[in-house]
Amino acid sequence: MRAIVYDEYGGPEVLRMAEVPDPKVGPDSVLVRVKAASVNPVDWKLREGYLDGIMDAFFPVIPGWDVAGVVEASGAAAPEFGVGDEVIGYVREDVVRRGTYADKVAAPVRALARKPGNLDWAQAASLPLAGLTAYQALVHALKVTDADTVLVHAAAGGVGTFAVQIARVFGARVIGTASERNHEFVRSLGAEPVSYGDGLAERVREIAPGGVTAVLDLVGGPALAVTGEVGAPGVREASIVDVSIKERGGTYVFVRPSSADLTALVELVEANKVRVQVSEVFPLEKAADAQRRSAEGHTRGKIAIEIG
Repeated sequence: MRAIVYDEYGGPEVLRMAEVPDPKVGPDSVLVRVKAASVNPVDWKLREGYLDGIMDAFFPVIPGWDVAGVVEASGAAAPEFGVGDEVIGYVREDVVRRGTYADKVAAPVRALARKPGNLDWAQAASLPLAGLTAYQALVHALKVTDADTVLVHAAAGGVGTFAVQIARVFGARVIGTASERNHEFVRSLGAEPVSYGDGLAERVREIAPGGVTAVLDLVGGPALAVTGEVGAPGVREASIVDVSIKERGGTYVFVRPSSADLTALVELVEANKVRVQVSEVFPLEKAADAQRRSAEGHTRGKIAIEIG
């Protein structure tokens, strides 16, 4: 089968198209014919070796953790999905080896859910990792309710677009940081946009004088320092970028595969409460360009890779 691989850590130039053996299907897995994958910042960070300290890499590596496709075969202990079922998944192993930038993927059923009927393949592949990150941060870590005012940093990005919408589903008021050019987009998601940068705390306080009750950090760095200036008493914090947030009493979120959480997201999408924003779609052979675009950090929503 075709796959994008890399044989060593490095820049996007190390990515190449290759013919590799079809994956073996374990008892708890299904074989998925991939229709689309999506690009996440972790893809190029893994490729550059940033996570080598916590995840072993076995070269050649196939990148990618998001998948949307059609089941072609089921393992002996995987009755949840049958041949022909359309599925999506956040397919992460505990090592860096077999990813989703490929014609076929062997995916454990614990990482899968049925594909939303109202999404195309590129949109469907763009939901799992980013959507689960937002969902698990807001629902499990921050436990957001309709009593909250939530500040979402980087509200126009891949995770941020989902975070704004999910927080609104739970009835929270949402303030989202974004560049000026993305303010109308963030507003369309249901948030009150504010520009990031110098004076952010004052701008947030101006529209939320009583302070925010929860903060979701998706960028790290100076964003964390703002919480002390804009937080109401007892403010809760979560970050997907900066593990040092735990020293402040906050929660560091590293998204986990969860069929139950992914199914909950599918139901929100099918109820038209959450929409998936895809900014660009690249063919598989242009995966390096897709990762370059992601690394620029200016994408509105998600970048997808069309495969099948």
